[in-house]
Amino acid sequence: MKTTTKLSTELLAYYRQISTEVFTVVDLETTGVVGNSDRIIEISVLQATLKDGIQQILTDLINPQILIPEQIVGFTGISQDMVDSAEVIDKVLPNYLPMLQTGILTAHNFSFDYSFLQAGYRRLGVDFKAQAQLCTVELSRLLLANLQSRSLPKLVKYFGFNVGKSHRAESDAIACWLLLEKLLTQIQTADDAEILDMFGQQWLSAKDISVIFQLPIGKVESLLVDSTIKSRFSRHRQINLYQRKGVENLVDKIKIENRKEPIEQLSLPLYSDLI
Repeated sequence: MKTTTKLSTELLAYYRQISTEVFTVVDLETTGVVGNSDRIIEISVLQATLKDGIQQILTDLINPQILIPEQIVGFTGISQDMVDSAEVIDKVLPNYLPMLQTGILTAHNFSFDYSFLQAGYRRLGVDFKAQAQLCTVELSRLLLANLQSRSLPKLVKYFGFNVGKSHRAESDAIACWLLLEKLLTQIQTADDAEILDMFGQQWLSAKDISVIFQLPIGKVESLLVDSTIKSRFSRHRQINLYQRKGVENLVDKIKIENRKEPIEQLSLPLYSDLI
């Protein structure tokens, strides 16, 4: 579930509901960033539950049958010699399919790893799809909105996880699980008000808000003029972002006003139409 498509109360219910499930955490190291043209050079998949922790983990180097760019060697520590002696992808990926099709598929920056998995399986003639998905970057944005960076190495340092070298698949898969375990445990054990207040610190774009409340982007932009909504400019994304709490409070305000005024006099949609 994308955290930028639901209300805070819906997100709280969702994460508490899935907290008893099996999570299948995947991390990949690759020759680049484009799934359709670059290749996987290392894969690690683990399965875990909040109750029992990590139950199994499987890791392999993969021969990409192309040269690994020097910057990737420096970034990951995976050399050409290391992968040249490894199995090629059609000998490795089939072994992972049963695990990847079990539980909630989870990754840090899910779309990256998922795009490579889909491309890799597609080359083998397999239409790989994960029915249940979870991105720990998305979850981190909900609960750790105060941090400047939610990259996995920064979060490993922030929480003091002892997982070894970053940018190796097994270390990063374990780090992703430890992060998920910590955040879901917090959601399970803290009271509603505390978690909803943390969710309320998340920063949303006008497009995100448009999706949550099913409003045209023009209407959203007119609502965001409201001075009670905290905003900031994202240099990285080059757009204005708005704090979730203020946005949701504004919708509550609209709900009250809609109850007081005749429908035909309103310039804003009914709250029931927004959700």
